[in-house]
Amino acid sequence: MPPSGGGPPEHHAERRSGSGGSPVREGAGRGTAPRSGPAPHRRDPLGALRAPTATRSNALHAGAWWLWALGLAVAASRTTNPLLLGLLVGVAGYVVAARRADAPWARSYGAFVKLGLVVIAVRVVFSVALGSPIAGTHVLFALPEVPMPDWADGIRIGGRVFAEQLVFAVYDGARLATLLICVGAANALANPARLLKSLPGALYEAGVAVVVAMTFAPNMVADVLRLRTARRLRGRPTGGVKAVAQIGLPVLEGALERSVAVAASMDARGYGRTADVPPAVRRTTTVLTLGGLLGVCIGSYGLLDSTGSVYGVPLLAVGLTAAAGGLWLGGRRSVRTRYRPDRWGARAWLVAGSGAAVAAFMVGAAAHSPEALHPGVVPLTAPALPLWPALSVLIGLLPAFVAPVPRPVPRPVPHEESTP
Repeated sequence: MPPSGGGPPEHHAERRSGSGGSPVREGAGRGTAPRSGPAPHRRDPLGALRAPTATRSNALHAGAWWLWALGLAVAASRTTNPLLLGLLVGVAGYVVAARRADAPWARSYGAFVKLGLVVIAVRVVFSVALGSPIAGTHVLFALPEVPMPDWADGIRIGGRVFAEQLVFAVYDGARLATLLICVGAANALANPARLLKSLPGALYEAGVAVVVAMTFAPNMVADVLRLRTARRLRGRPTGGVKAVAQIGLPVLEGALERSVAVAASMDARGYGRTADVPPAVRRTTTVLTLGGLLGVCIGSYGLLDSTGSVYGVPLLAVGLTAAAGGLWLGGRRSVRTRYRPDRWGARAWLVAGSGAAVAAFMVGAAAHSPEALHPGVVPLTAPALPLWPALSVLIGLLPAFVAPVPRPVPRPVPHEESTP
C-alpha cells in the first residue's frame, strides 16, 4: 500500500518526472550524499603552457641549451660590473638547479664554479706579483721589487700593491669566471650523447669517435675501482708498481675486448661507407668549411672583445653561412640514416631565444651606456646595478619555466621490519 500523505517526506522514495521519465530521487541536492562516480573533468587554461615531464620524444634539443649558455656568455663578456656578473651566475645556477637531470654529466656545474673561483684567485695573484697598469692612490702593502734590465722596460715584479689594482683584477677575473660558469651550465644541461647525435652528416665520424671515447673512459675508471676493491677484499696490496701492473693488464684487456666488439658492430651497421662525390664538390666543401670556421673564429673574437663589435657580427654571420653550406655539401658523402632525430620545437626556440635576447640587450647597453657596465676603479666607487641591463638578464630565467622537467629517478624505499 502506498504511504499516506501525512507521512514524513523522506518516506517518499522516488517519483516520476513527466510521462515515462526516469525515477528521480527526492531531496537530491538538499543534504543528501553525492552520487559515486568519476569526477567531472575540469579544463585547465594554463595546462598547455606548463612544462611537461621530459620523455624521449619531447626532450629539449641539446643545441638549444648551448645557444642559451653562449648568449649568457656573450652578455658576461660585455661587462665587468660584479653585480651584473653575479646576476648572470645566479640565473645560470637557478636554471641548472631547476632543469638538471640526474646523470653523471649533469654534475659538472659545481666543478666549473670552483674553477671560476680559482681563475679569480690566479688573476689576483698575477696582479700582485707582476703589477698592473692601473695607477692607484691607496697603497695596501709593498713587496720586494726585482730590478729589471733596460730592455724589459714596462715589466715589473713585486713593488707596491694598490687597492685599485686589486679591485680591477677581481672585476676582470670575475668576468672570465662567469664565462666558464656559463659553459659549465651548458655542460650540465645538454646531454653530450644527444648533442653529438645531432651533428650533421659531415661530422658523423668525429662524433662517433667522441662518443666512443666518452663511453670507454668511465668504463675504464669503473674497471680500475672494481679490481682495486676485489684485491682489497682478498687482502692483496692495491698500491705500488706491482699492483698497478697487475690491475692495468685486466683493464687493458677489457678495453680491447670492448673495442673489438664496438668495431664489429659498427662494421655490421655500415659505418665508414661513403657515397661517390665529384671532386669539384669535395673542393668546394673544403673551402666553405675552412673559410666558414675561420670567419666564425674571428667573428666570435669580435663579439667577445668590446673593440671588435663592428666587424664581429658580419663576420660571424658570413662564417656561419659558409660553414653551414660546407657541412651540408659534406653530408652528401654520408649514406647513413638517423634513428629518432631530436626535434627542434617551440620550447627549443624559446630557450635559445632567451639567451640571444640577453646577449642582444647587453650588447646594446654596452654601446649606449658603457659606464654603467664598467664601474670605475680610479677613484674607487661602489658599483651600481643598472636597471635595464639587470631586467634583460632576468630573461635568461625563461628556460626554468618552459623547458621539460626531468623525470625524477625513483629512490629505493627501505622496508620496515614488522614486529610480531
